[in-house]
Amino acid sequence: MFRNRASLSAPMRPGNLLSAREMTAAWSLMLLLALLAWLLVVGQASGTETGPGTMGLGLPLFLLLWVIMMAAMMFPSVSPVAITWVRAIGRQSSGTVRAARIAQFVGGYLIAWTAFGLAVYGILTVTGRLVDSHPEAGRWIGAGAFLLAGLHQLSPLKNVCLRHCRSPMGQLVRYAGYRSRARDLRVGAHHGLYCVGCCWGLMIVLVPLGTMNIAAMAGLAVVIFIEKLWRLGPVFSTAVGVLFLVLAALAPFQSWLLPGLEHSGPSMQPMA
Repeated sequence: MFRNRASLSAPMRPGNLLSAREMTAAWSLMLLLALLAWLLVVGQASGTETGPGTMGLGLPLFLLLWVIMMAAMMFPSVSPVAITWVRAIGRQSSGTVRAARIAQFVGGYLIAWTAFGLAVYGILTVTGRLVDSHPEAGRWIGAGAFLLAGLHQLSPLKNVCLRHCRSPMGQLVRYAGYRSRARDLRVGAHHGLYCVGCCWGLMIVLVPLGTMNIAAMAGLAVVIFIEKLWRLGPVFSTAVGVLFLVLAALAPFQSWLLPGLEHSGPSMQPMA
């Protein structure tokens, strides 16, 4: 245990470092995965309109699409943490073992977001039924979503989780003490839970804006990236929270803020 922890925190020697080529490849892989996810999401969304509910998708297909969406939105901002862990893996593994461990880390991270996707599916199911039976309820659902997102942005939970996501090194050193069995999967899932705690409020605004609203997804991805990587990220996060509170006050009177709660087109077709 202490040997593993020391391995992560000790100065890196040339023989233990990933080469510049390997580091470049690791960064490129994360960005390529994000790009491919964006292409899949945009391709699935083209020709469809946003609306309330789950867009006619069953739970398995919704979760598959949700995981792809999270990869598109989260991988750019989580790359520094992933690469840091990859460097630790690179000092302890090589070849196919290293690739398998990296895959476990990414898989664990996505498992955390998949679990949150189950909650989102339930919220969208209830929301869709409520808007179908009481169309006027949409404006209040939208206002509530913006209010919840704004309060979360200003909450202590947001601050704690954002602090972890911005400076994860101490936690990564702690991870080095995990037993080797499925350690990388557990590390990815644990970090993923911090990301869920940091960003679930942002994801909730997709209820009023539209789950497949590409512009909203891109905007939220930029917000997440700035929060986690800019030196003034916490200040920016607070400003976004205030903006959400303003939108919550406007939503009952401005229907254009709620494209995801209006019936405006056909249901989404399952992915081929």
